[in-house]
Amino acid sequence: MSWAARLLGCAAVRAAGRAFGSVHARRHIALSTTLVASCKDTRTCRVNFAEEELRKKLSPLEFHVTQEKGTEPAFTGKFAEHKGKGTYGCVVCQAPLFASQAKYDSGSGWPSFYNIIRANAVSHSKDRSHGMHRTEVTCGQCGAHLGHVFDDGPPPTGKRFCINSASLNFNPSAEEEGGAEAVEEAPVKPEL
Repeated sequence: MSWAARLLGCAAVRAAGRAFGSVHARRHIALSTTLVASCKDTRTCRVNFAEEELRKKLSPLEFHVTQEKGTEPAFTGKFAEHKGKGTYGCVVCQAPLFASQAKYDSGSGWPSFYNIIRANAVSHSKDRSHGMHRTEVTCGQCGAHLGHVFDDGPPPTGKRFCINSASLNFNPSAEEEGGAEAVEEAPVKPEL
């Protein structure tokens, strides 16, 4: 499979690459496709969006972070110091990812969480970009880039999900909005 097909995860690109055969042809087809879906693997992600739709829906920073694996500058994100009670979700597909109870101040400059809201909320993959060995975290539903996970977090998981604010939205709990106390799911230890 070509590097472009792996990067985009688009079945149409893989099929076209096989049909055209050459690496150059596959590269050209992959780079010219308009379906740059947020889902990097159409076999595992349940939600896909066309590039034009995402460019309309997301801010330039949100698009850069979630679709181009960008990173917002440290200490600049809207959720870096956020203390509200509720659920942090994917800015692309709205899937719930992290409960506010799992958020903590790691001092890194990005929102940090020690746990995910449920076992399949995020996906993990090796990231060897920028000369580093890290584990990338993507939305388990749409494949949007969220950030990275490290093994230097607090108990009980020992994980630090270092997430870009630009990849998140926030849904306040009923308690935060002045209603009844919200029911939270039990913590799940992420499997890496």
